[in-house]
Amino acid sequence: MARLKEIYNNEIKKNLKSKFNYKNDLAIPKLEKVVINMGVGEAKDNSKLLDAAVKDLETITGQHVVVTKAKKAIANFKIREGMPIGCKCTLRGEVMYEFVDRLINLALPRVRDFRGVNPNGFDGRGNYSLGIREQIIFPEIEFDKIDKVRGMDICFVTTAHTDEEAKELLSQFNMPFAK
Repeated sequence: MARLKEIYNNEIKKNLKSKFNYKNDLAIPKLEKVVINMGVGEAKDNSKLLDAAVKDLETITGQHVVVTKAKKAIANFKIREGMPIGCKCTLRGEVMYEFVDRLINLALPRVRDFRGVNPNGFDGRGNYSLGIREQIIFPEIEFDKIDKVRGMDICFVTTAHTDEEAKELLSQFNMPFAK
């Protein structure tokens, strides 16, 4: 079992139940999925950049990546409908807990001038999003083999109904929120 999932089952559930006075164990918030999205705007000119981004994201997540296509044409950006412009990956279950563990304990402390993640990234329904500027903070990525530094968006989808509950859940996972 993933280390973070074990901590959630043994400690975090009890802490959340006592803090928010849940009557039912199924009402306790939990992580549902983690969605990682990498937009590659330059892919419209050079498709090899998209292949490199897909390879990097697959290395980071350890899972197959879906190439996203443009929903509609935008003339100012020279994008036609159906052009590949990014990639994404949805993590659930054990793989999700392993990724969150690596993100919080290994990757985020490697960010330059890191002072914590933005506590205002909640959407009002208990989901949290954060952006990372460079993929090289993950230990799986070899610095010599990347062609370009790319950023990514990471969205934590929880079963919490309010931002307060979701923030407490992520804080229990040791998410380093800025003061």
